[in-house]
Amino acid sequence: MLNPRQIITLIFVTLLAPILFAQSTTIGPITVDATSLYLDPAPSSFQPGSARSPDGHTIGLNQRYLTLDGKPWLPVMGEFHFSRVPADEWEDQILKMQAAGVNIIATYVIWIHHEEVEGKFNWTGDRDLHRFAQLCAKHHMYLYVRVGPWAHGEARNGGFPDWLVAKGPTRVNDPTYLKYVTGFYRAIGQQLHDLLWKDGGPVIGIQLENEYANRTANGGEAHILKLKQLAIASGLDVPLYSVTGWDNAAIPSGAVLPVFGGYPDAPWDASPGNLSASEVYTFRFGSRVAGNMGMIGGSATAHTTSTDTPFITAEMGAGIEDTYHRRPVISANDVAAMFPVMLGSGVNLYGTYMFQGGENPDGEFSTLQESQATGYPTDVPIKSYDFQAPLSEFGEERESLRKLKLVNYFLNDFGDQLAPMIPHPPSTLPKTPADLSVPRLSVRSSGERGFVFVNNYVRGAVMPSRPSFQLKISLPNSTLLLPDQPVDLPTGSYFVWPFNLQLGDAHLRYSTAQLFTRLSNPTGSTFVFFCLSGIRCELSFVDQPGMTIHGTHGRVLRANGVITATDLPPALDTTLSLRFEGRSPAQILILSQQHAEDAWKLRLKGEEHLVITKQQFFASDSQVTLQSDKDPAFQFTVIPTSPAWPFPASRTTVRQQSNGTTTVSAHLPVAHPTLVLTPIKQAGTAAPVKIGPPPSWRPQGVPQAPEEDTFDAAAAVWKLSLANASLSNLGNLYLRVDYVGDIARLSNGHHLLVDNFFNGDPWKIGLKRFVNRNQTGDLLLQILPLRGDSPVFLEDRIRKTIPTTGQTEQLRSVQLIPQYNLTLPTTHD
Repeated sequence: MLNPRQIITLIFVTLLAPILFAQSTTIGPITVDATSLYLDPAPSSFQPGSARSPDGHTIGLNQRYLTLDGKPWLPVMGEFHFSRVPADEWEDQILKMQAAGVNIIATYVIWIHHEEVEGKFNWTGDRDLHRFAQLCAKHHMYLYVRVGPWAHGEARNGGFPDWLVAKGPTRVNDPTYLKYVTGFYRAIGQQLHDLLWKDGGPVIGIQLENEYANRTANGGEAHILKLKQLAIASGLDVPLYSVTGWDNAAIPSGAVLPVFGGYPDAPWDASPGNLSASEVYTFRFGSRVAGNMGMIGGSATAHTTSTDTPFITAEMGAGIEDTYHRRPVISANDVAAMFPVMLGSGVNLYGTYMFQGGENPDGEFSTLQESQATGYPTDVPIKSYDFQAPLSEFGEERESLRKLKLVNYFLNDFGDQLAPMIPHPPSTLPKTPADLSVPRLSVRSSGERGFVFVNNYVRGAVMPSRPSFQLKISLPNSTLLLPDQPVDLPTGSYFVWPFNLQLGDAHLRYSTAQLFTRLSNPTGSTFVFFCLSGIRCELSFVDQPGMTIHGTHGRVLRANGVITATDLPPALDTTLSLRFEGRSPAQILILSQQHAEDAWKLRLKGEEHLVITKQQFFASDSQVTLQSDKDPAFQFTVIPTSPAWPFPASRTTVRQQSNGTTTVSAHLPVAHPTLVLTPIKQAGTAAPVKIGPPPSWRPQGVPQAPEEDTFDAAAAVWKLSLANASLSNLGNLYLRVDYVGDIARLSNGHHLLVDNFFNGDPWKIGLKRFVNRNQTGDLLLQILPLRGDSPVFLEDRIRKTIPTTGQTEQLRSVQLIPQYNLTLPTTHD
């Protein structure tokens, strides 16, 4: 028999010892089995259109990836709706997208923008598709044209003209409908004549319809096939044809490529509160369909998708459009954390929607936005289609652009190596997108080579830090511990690590720094990495006979056939030089993440450089442009040094530094625009928010945008008078409005210029386009009060500042912000 002391001891051992043991035991490496034999991809059943350009270049694909000239190709695509941006701004915005590493521009052709009056097409000015395609060609950007005819894009009637809706059935093989589609497609074909890939032009793809799941007798796959037939007959013969692949889409095999997507939030959702963790932050190993992509017409069907075609995306949300009832604020990390997740899931074309924000043009008979009044499930602003995109509706670069650029540049230089690689899951996966306990990662590999994709970020949640993080990757002929000694992963981190990668003649075993880009020059290549905040920064190499390594900073350890450069401080002069007897050296530059976000690639006289600057940046073949908000002082660093550039210019100081860089500074004259704000009318009492009817696929109605007479009755009004608003030497002149309310509008007399659904962020308006149109002479600012009982969704940090009773209307501040423009030539006469 046990005595009382023995009984207490037994209870302690039985109940508490496992807990103490677990706390004191180091968790072992996360295992990934990548031993499966690599098989070359089989041909796809998809039959491309004319795939050869006049100069012999070809675009193709197999079951796994796209090809360019027969080689693996992993491009980056960004959405830019030309008819939602003034034509005189197109060229700069194309160049900004190119500077951010985008290769392909995708654009809707929104039918109602071009044939609002039956039989009267408008392809002029801001609607000139031909000129937009020419500009893409001029700057060596591919173009993917989304011809619909139903586009959605939060446009009125999904893009259909009102007169077409009145004719009868649409989106089916109805003779009357197809007659009008034929005319629309024919007009597009005329616009793009001689601009298709087969003609030496930039147009490489056509998207048919959008979110199409109609399975009626005259719909389904037969309708998609009919649309493709009409497109080809209209002259739209291109290598690639696609349809959106979510929402149980109709996808005729061999005829079209399904494209996929996902968003960080769901503004079409009826919920007035925070949504559960989005699927876009969880790797997709079983399905290509996102869990939150059931927009118009039904919920997403999470089926396993055929692997007959590459996994390509068209709508990875680079932001979100605020709807009246739901107004999420999307951060740069919300957007950028999806990138490694999707690449780790096997994506072989990354398409962002939107990359360039815009605004709806004025209609002749109506406003042109989606609304519940026109039978659609949400209300969006009348004018603004900003989408919180990396480039705002006024062309301003946002933080998300720089974070996306980190991976865009990697894909530009190393996508051909990643594209053939196959995803491998870890041994343990999260049970649901809301399961934060399990590390989220994937390995893509081909034989012994590959990349690790890790995501420890979820919008709206705090992911736990991951102490002693280490992977054990089983490869066909070896096992790799990555890194050799565990590292701690901070909460909110996400990244890509390479392993068994050739850097010239050097064999990189692994890196805990992220591979960024490559500078290819006649003297050799420089491989650029950046360190990740809070993670030990090191690169490990296979030691080879005759190999020496020199680092400007950090420690170099050499043992057991391995050379490891560790504790590398990120800096502009942190470099590694790997030399081999009788072979070319490998040069490596290791930046901080901030320096990498501030870095832009630039080719000067056949050599590639990095320009590092906090200013906004873009370049053409002949000049570089930097833009600075508020501050007329400019500064940038060129790596490696370029003694012949920049050319001498007024107000520009150039210094050659001893560390092999060039620093450039300039100071422009200070602009002094002034603003006079005059109160005109105090706010009245806002009417209670009405709830609209629920669509068939959503269980409840959502708040409706107020009717027009509400603004006359309840909005507070101010007059804005500008002086010294010259745009000389300015890229733009911004009006920053910090307010609290429901909706704000800026008008010129009775003409609405732009509007904004309050979400807590200050509203920033680019006045350049309005100055150029002489529309700034009589500006009126209206703010409609926000009722405390309004059921619209606002982020928690914003909602808690709004009183629960009464109404709130507050104009905190209004200020003018000049955007200074520095232009430097890159060629010298």
